[in-house]
Amino acid sequence: MNGKIILDTNIIIALFAEDSIIHNRIANTGEVFVPCIAIGELYFGAYKSRNTQDNLSRIEEFAIHNTVLPCDIETAKIYGDIKNSLKEKGQPIPENDMWIAAITQQYALTLVTKDSHFNLVKNLEVELW
Repeated sequence: MNGKIILDTNIIIALFAEDSIIHNRIANTGEVFVPCIAIGELYFGAYKSRNTQDNLSRIEEFAIHNTVLPCDIETAKIYGDIKNSLKEKGQPIPENDMWIAAITQQYALTLVTKDSHFNLVKNLEVELW
């Protein structure tokens, strides 16, 4: 790991659930980034929850205190390459995860996740927590 990580949505959810192991591991990491796609997934979860307003507030507070990386033309180019490569291998992964992988590669970060399917993406630095 290069000391710079990007958090998958499931890791952020673990943070929100006050998972002490995840909190400790992040506290002992260099720089932490968040893909805008993960923020979108969190908003989706908030809008369909029973505690919509509380969850929206939590997401907004989290986003303010973290560096959220956007998508741009370079992200789209990397995404296209990832999607094509996975399609050729017959090993698709969820659409949003391909975007998260693209942002991770674009910024040369290590993706921290609980999802092993990210290991199917070539040249993607992944740590399973």
